[in-house]
Amino acid sequence: MNRRRLPLSLRHRAVPWERQRPTWREARPTVIAGALKRAQARPSGNWYVVGASRALRGDAKPASLTVAGQEVVVWRGPGGHLVGGPGICPHLGAPLRDSPVRCGTLVCHWHGLALDGSPYAGWSPLPVHDDGVLVWVRLDTAGGEEPLDAPVVPRRPEPTRALTAVYTGVGVCEPEDVLANRLDPWHGAWFHPYSFVDLTVVDAPGGPACAADGGADGLTIDVSFKVAGRLVVPVRAVFTAPEPRTVVMRITEGEGAGSVVETHATPLGADELGRPRTAVIEAVVTASDRPGFAAARRAAPLLRPLVRAVAGRLWRDDLAYAERRWQLRSTGRFPG
Repeated sequence: MNRRRLPLSLRHRAVPWERQRPTWREARPTVIAGALKRAQARPSGNWYVVGASRALRGDAKPASLTVAGQEVVVWRGPGGHLVGGPGICPHLGAPLRDSPVRCGTLVCHWHGLALDGSPYAGWSPLPVHDDGVLVWVRLDTAGGEEPLDAPVVPRRPEPTRALTAVYTGVGVCEPEDVLANRLDPWHGAWFHPYSFVDLTVVDAPGGPACAADGGADGLTIDVSFKVAGRLVVPVRAVFTAPEPRTVVMRITEGEGAGSVVETHATPLGADELGRPRTAVIEAVVTASDRPGFAAARRAAPLLRPLVRAVAGRLWRDDLAYAERRWQLRSTGRFPG
């Protein structure tokens, strides 16, 4: 794709939604299932994403999540370093997610038990990691794998030249249903016509393009992001799964080359009906060498809500996809 003075293009041969080329023959269930199976076999080191790094600043309220049925809290301890551990107060079981942080110390709002991140009064910390965009916690009992010292973090643009935003949603499904959705790019222009047009999968697992990107399980696509009317932004992107609960879409050609969208699926545990719930925590890390992008970075506080809104609209559809997949699997009705 040639570099344009402006990133926009005009679609000259736009077709109505119902007349676009069907993709169901190309979206082979065996290809999607194979990519999912290989992703699930990769090591995670028992690391789970719990939220956005930006949300934990100073004495901000602790980040909290129930990961695989275990309540977890994470906050900035004395000196600003990241600490975390069980979200149940060891005294009488208060929910530490509702407790305030004062000068780096989490103070239980029931009886005042103060935790600075060190083992104390029956409370023991958990390994945590801040990669600059996302916060991770390691739960060895939940993961059951050989622990890793740090999570498998995808390659990203340099933080100093990137704009980041993090979206979180929750669905009634399992992490594999979220990954299966992301490993099916063929549905994009059909299921999300308000965002994507002219989508073509040009390389599937094992092909030359994905091998050039460093992984045998890449899915390479050409797609145009819809702006307004016939105005679009065409790019080439590659989908990969570096660990069992993450799928990364990386723009390799076109506007924003090097930018990534990381989709992380964190199991939460069962709801009141016994159904599994999964959090989708999606990090959008965009970069561009265009002169105007520096101004966009300065306007990041205004742009982040817009990016989250766009992600939210897509995930309203994609969580319906994931939930439907789980519903069919759990009742023995999933095709094949």
